[in-house]
Amino acid sequence: MTTCTEFAVFEVKQADLARVLAVSESLFLEINAKSKNIIAHEILVKTDNPSEDTQEICWHLTWVNIEAVKASSSQWSSYPSASIIEGLVGKKRYYGHFVALVGH
Repeated sequence: MTTCTEFAVFEVKQADLARVLAVSESLFLEINAKSKNIIAHEILVKTDNPSEDTQEICWHLTWVNIEAVKASSSQWSSYPSASIIEGLVGKKRYYGHFVALVGH
C-alpha cells in the first residue's frame, strides 16, 4: 500500500509554542497507541513569520496508508490531546493529505 503524507499548517501564539509541540507529540503517541499509523513526523516552523507574537507551524506526517488516516479521523474526539490542541492553535491555514504520483 502507498503511504499518505499530511500537511497541516496553523498559527500558534509564541507563548503557546512549547506547549503545542509537547501536546502534538503526545497526540501522535495516542494515534499510534493501538497500531503504528504515523510512521514518521516533523513539526516545522515557517522561516519568515510576519509577527513576533504568532508563529506558523506545520505538521508533516507520514501515515502508513490513507485507511489509517480515515480511521484516525473518525476517532479524533477520543484522543485526549485532540481537544487540547484545538484549544491551543489559532487560525488553521491549510490541511491536506497527499499520495505519490511518481516514486523515486
